[in-house]
Amino acid sequence: MSTDAPANPVHAGQLIARRLRANGIDTMFTLSGGHLFSLYDGCRSEGVRLIDTRHEQTAAFAAEGWAKVTRVPGVAALTAGPGVTNGMSAIGAAQQNQSPMLVLGGRAPAARWGMGSLQEIDHVPFVAPLTRYAATAPAPDAVAAMVDEALLATVSAPSGVAFIDFPMDVVFGTAADAGGPGALTVARAPATAEPDQLQRAVDLLAAARRPVIMAGTNVWWGRAEEQLLALAQSRRIPVLMNGMARGAVPADHELAFSRARAEALRGADVAVVVGVPMDFRLGFGAVFGPETALIVADRVRPERAHPREVAAELYGDLPRILAALGSGGGGDHEEWIGALREAETTVRAGETAELADDRAPLHPMRVYAELRPMLDRDAIVVIDAGDFGSYAGRVIDSYVPGAWLDSGPFGCLGSGPGYALAAKLARPERQVVLLQGDGAFGFSGMEWDTLVRHGVQVVSVIGNNGIWALEKHPMEMLYGYSVVADLRPGTRYDQVAAALGGHGELVSAPAELRPALRRAFESGLPAVVNTLTDPTVAYPRRSNLA
Repeated sequence: MSTDAPANPVHAGQLIARRLRANGIDTMFTLSGGHLFSLYDGCRSEGVRLIDTRHEQTAAFAAEGWAKVTRVPGVAALTAGPGVTNGMSAIGAAQQNQSPMLVLGGRAPAARWGMGSLQEIDHVPFVAPLTRYAATAPAPDAVAAMVDEALLATVSAPSGVAFIDFPMDVVFGTAADAGGPGALTVARAPATAEPDQLQRAVDLLAAARRPVIMAGTNVWWGRAEEQLLALAQSRRIPVLMNGMARGAVPADHELAFSRARAEALRGADVAVVVGVPMDFRLGFGAVFGPETALIVADRVRPERAHPREVAAELYGDLPRILAALGSGGGGDHEEWIGALREAETTVRAGETAELADDRAPLHPMRVYAELRPMLDRDAIVVIDAGDFGSYAGRVIDSYVPGAWLDSGPFGCLGSGPGYALAAKLARPERQVVLLQGDGAFGFSGMEWDTLVRHGVQVVSVIGNNGIWALEKHPMEMLYGYSVVADLRPGTRYDQVAAALGGHGELVSAPAELRPALRRAFESGLPAVVNTLTDPTVAYPRRSNLA
């Protein structure tokens, strides 16, 4: 009798599913593909929920959305060839957002590699630049360890995307199940900041008269939102937030600011820049005053040098770093806080006319004036828009962290339905509202079929102005004309949602909007409120192209 056969052999698809479960992962997003059948069988037998979409980009965006809401790696399974390439934009977005995500790819059989099998292509070379880990499974007995290694790569700072593809003859093959705890269940010692840099930062804050905190998404990934709030309160420091840090200091807190951003960053003598890169959103560092001393805190040192001089650099365990910065007690910053509150109040007062604008088609600000009172305090707001989303970022407030899901610096449209799908599945008790431009709807409108099939109630409010506003208005300013910037006016996206089994309504006047929103929330169905907005209104901005 042969002794070479493995004890307790199972097929590799089941091994993958077991390793996911061992790491606390119970949901996978996918689009049906023959290369993945063994994986599906494993998920079915091991109790991993399968959520299928209408396009692989949405499966991958949903995996990132799951990670954003839960801080557990999201998982997408994409079939070979076009399945993987269709997910590339979402992989790029997740990598730039440092969202922990595992992508499992199908692959043509290894035994026939190079012979021209269906959808045969080597994914790893073009996926690798966008991932923390990318590899092809060489044999069934390597699969379990690779899944754990990949998952660990997704959460190790800087977090991001891992990719494994599985040749069909590997994933249908069998191997022994060694079992054991998942890599994500084993505690890892966090990195610590350099003591001299930490002391330098503490001294700067102790002497500061006009300090400010600029916080971003890595506060959320670093699980440091409580320490951020404690730092602000103990030292009496005004806080500005972007990305998934929004709401770490609730919008109605006395130290939370949004409209006075320019005054706060330009006028600060010390700025704590925590969990956010100095990219185009911070003017590559130019938003701060020339004399502002910058304290940069993040989970790891950035790959590129900062675009301007930094007084103290703190890299490592963000909760510990922020707790240390807040340990010195408060300062007398009331005059500074009062000046910023006055500036904040003035800007908010200047928005009154736009929020009450009675024009039809609607001003985007009026849309949000009607929506805001209907949002729960912990509502998850998903942004999938350019111009329309910019207005949302200005006037929709956040009160809890991790509840603002936009595409981040990659700026990828079409992400919204995937994010919203995952958010509602992960947090079914919470309101999930998707704010879309009409252009963005065109990328993934068929996903209302996905939402309906899986019984996921998301309410989408579309700002339908019939143009690509972020392109049309600037091009007209530059050249006096625009091209390839117009869509069909008044397209009935609400009827698309209704035809796919959801709830849809058209809104063309301000008085119609709140009743339509109420019916959408009460419908129990995935819903689209298709709101006609004024194409002549342009969000005031400087170019984000540089």
